[in-house]
Amino acid sequence: MGDRMYGVGSVMPALAGQDKASEFVARASAWRQAFLGAPGSRWALHVESPAEFAAALFGAWYAGKHVVLPGDTRPETLAVLNGQVDGMAGDLPHGLQPVAAVAAAAPLEWPPLDVQDTWLTLFTSGSTGAPSAIVKRLAQLDAEVHALEQAFGALLPADSRLLTTVSHQHIYGLLFTVLWPLAAGRPLPASRLAFHEELVAACAEDPAPAVLVSSPAHLKRMPEALDWRAARDVVRAVFSSGGPLPAEAASDVLRHIGLSPIEVFGSSETGGIAWRQRATRDDRWTPLPGVAWRLEDGFLAVRSGHLADDGWQVCADRALPASDGGFVLAGRADRIVKIEEKRVSLSAIEQRLALSPLVREARALVIDTAVGTRVGAVVVLGDEGQAMRDGAGRQAVIATLRRHLADSVDPVALPRRWDFPAALPCNAQGKTTEAMLRELFRRSIPAVRWLEADDTSATAELDIAEDLAIFDGHFPGAPIVPGVAQVDWVMALAPQRLAVPPRQRFARLDVLKFQAVIRPGATVRLAITWQPDACALAFRLTSDAGSHASGKIVFHPAVS
Repeated sequence: MGDRMYGVGSVMPALAGQDKASEFVARASAWRQAFLGAPGSRWALHVESPAEFAAALFGAWYAGKHVVLPGDTRPETLAVLNGQVDGMAGDLPHGLQPVAAVAAAAPLEWPPLDVQDTWLTLFTSGSTGAPSAIVKRLAQLDAEVHALEQAFGALLPADSRLLTTVSHQHIYGLLFTVLWPLAAGRPLPASRLAFHEELVAACAEDPAPAVLVSSPAHLKRMPEALDWRAARDVVRAVFSSGGPLPAEAASDVLRHIGLSPIEVFGSSETGGIAWRQRATRDDRWTPLPGVAWRLEDGFLAVRSGHLADDGWQVCADRALPASDGGFVLAGRADRIVKIEEKRVSLSAIEQRLALSPLVREARALVIDTAVGTRVGAVVVLGDEGQAMRDGAGRQAVIATLRRHLADSVDPVALPRRWDFPAALPCNAQGKTTEAMLRELFRRSIPAVRWLEADDTSATAELDIAEDLAIFDGHFPGAPIVPGVAQVDWVMALAPQRLAVPPRQRFARLDVLKFQAVIRPGATVRLAITWQPDACALAFRLTSDAGSHASGKIVFHPAVS
């Protein structure tokens, strides 16, 4: 770094004197002018490009704005945010954009920012509930950037480029891919890499040294079939944060890239706390420079400049002291909920499920059902579990897991609904949020296996799982598939295999018959035929028990 000013507050004064940074300074100037002309003090900002985001962020700060970073751009997120800010900027709907040109006659001054009076609001990931707003002074971010440089700066080549799979809209990505490289004079990443193939290609195309900033969600799914030699040649360090990195995933990184990942432990509330490399440190965490820690009733408590004040903050993590002055994590505090007035530990359910040889990963959450609040389980099956599902079926897996839980979980806490995704859903930060898990349980269409299909007819088998949302209210104690749901299934599934024109408008049902009810656990055969001349879709639902339903769905002819 030489004699250049260092620190987040001094980024713009340092860059303003560098010819190679002139384009970035010009973009920051354009954003600053736009924010200066915008009313209000709190502005939401979302920009996909890391460099453009950084320019907009500093432009807003220099215009005196309190910047609010939404974690995503989902309509429900923005609806909540809308009443908390004075305006939206960047890639958000009707977002403020930088001015087209900045007057050359009046160059802007870039004094160091006041780190005590420059503000940012970001949000927790929502992995254990609804996302919560976290307000930070620039001084907190500045202290963390100094700690990262002190801990890891010597490991990174001065000219190293950044490759990232995480979003800068969250604290980890913001620090590691924007604020730290800017403060240290390193280049920003060109874009966020969504797939491993993009990472390998980026390494093959450019032999310059690189640093990979990633998350467990990506590092635990490194495909064996990819040729990792280019990554092994250019990557000099791998960082992982945002959640626990399984030991086998750390071993995979070492095997594929030749480096033990540097895992950084912390949270949106506390900032960075500690780091480890499993190849040399096993499970022991070393506190980051400037971070003090102690145990309070078995829970980890920390104090650092990353916090809003100088007090001790108690985390939800249990810990044990290690012999070298660090600590070992001993699990998070139980997430206790009440179901029918009984205390239920979601953490205990997850831990018990994880002990089953059928299970690779498990998450538990509370969901609303027709009979009240109940537990839902999202389970990623291991090889043994997948083999059971392929052979004996989904219900056999559920029955086995319920028996596995029965000895240690109160009957009222046994999961009522189950979902078996190939992998846990995750956001751009690599986090599995509660909202994402909850979305899995809104599933109302059964799993389908297509057997035969051509342009006008198709057959399939439908697995009628007991946890489909359509069973809520139909009927408690004796659930059946409502008739309207059966028709919806036909309309939803037919376009997957037949040449049914899109956006057909429903007209009427002809010769509709419901002969026998469909119950949870059934396997139903669906036969459908598209009749283009009549603009109609004929269907029949049958099983080993006989015929369940048949009819013809007639649509209004498409208007050309």
